[in-house]
Amino acid sequence: MIDLRSDTLTKPTPQMREAMARAEVGDDVYGEDPTIQRLQARVAELLGKEAALFVPSGAMGNQIGVRLHCAPGDEFLCEANCHIYNYEQGTYAQLFGIAAQPVLGEHGVLSVEHLRDRIRPANDNAPRTRLLCLENTHNRGAGRIQPYETLASTCEWAASAGLARHLDGARLWNAAVATDIPLARWAQHFDTVSVCFSKGLGAPVGSALAGPADLIRQARRLRRALGGGMRQAGVLAAAAIYAVDHHFDRLVEDHKHAQTLAAAVRESPHLTLVPEQIDTNIVIFQVNPTWGTAAEFCEALKARGVLMSAIAKLRVRAVTHLDVSVDEVLQAAKVVFLAAAK
Repeated sequence: MIDLRSDTLTKPTPQMREAMARAEVGDDVYGEDPTIQRLQARVAELLGKEAALFVPSGAMGNQIGVRLHCAPGDEFLCEANCHIYNYEQGTYAQLFGIAAQPVLGEHGVLSVEHLRDRIRPANDNAPRTRLLCLENTHNRGAGRIQPYETLASTCEWAASAGLARHLDGARLWNAAVATDIPLARWAQHFDTVSVCFSKGLGAPVGSALAGPADLIRQARRLRRALGGGMRQAGVLAAAAIYAVDHHFDRLVEDHKHAQTLAAAVRESPHLTLVPEQIDTNIVIFQVNPTWGTAAEFCEALKARGVLMSAIAKLRVRAVTHLDVSVDEVLQAAKVVFLAAAK
């Protein structure tokens, strides 16, 4: 079965498993795991930040980031289809008493024009707008890269308006590889940045949150409150280090594979790319209702040995990744065309 449901499905390579087995470990709640310390220092350096914190998941990293900048009764601005708003259970509201104000962008991209009138007035009737959250690359925007100049100007406007900035950079690695813009240059516009090791980089577990040292010290306390304090987790950090060292540059292969799938969709009857532009490793397409539903289309693919995800009534998502070869992508592209043609 060719599994294109998500890049979270990758399994550790034999070499990564060896690195995990050799990892030097200690109790990280006591701050004594040397491999975690190495990973945190490496991520902070890559992102141009003072410090970083290893966390079990991207969702935890994002929610800690939101809480660092917002108190109960505050709100943050975010794109209406972003991961923080749609896929993290509203944790900011469940646990922290924070509100979100979603703003619809253009396939995940927000600009100053979208946001200019969204900051609440300072009065006793409204929540206090404190934070802007962006996502790069944008999952539901089909892996869309935030245009660099747009991102920079939007963050500059937010800072001038007194808003903190948090970046959900789960797939920031993909944006860096696709644009040749270093991670630190992307990250410089944000107070805090989260990055994920268990998607395209292929590690089994983990993300990191980076920012100023004083905020990351607070983040460590929040991680503990959320149950994210880990003991001898250096085995996981070793996998993340290996992933950064060996799987970062190869993300360009996943992007090429996504273009192969996109070409098949363009040629297929009853299918339309949404959006037409494919920036990285995610392909989203619309199924013509005369064919059927997205769920039915995914069942037709499954019967032919390919797995994709129905993410809406008429929309399908495919994600290329480390564990899918060139031949498998070519086969998946063929299956897409055959299934669309019935």
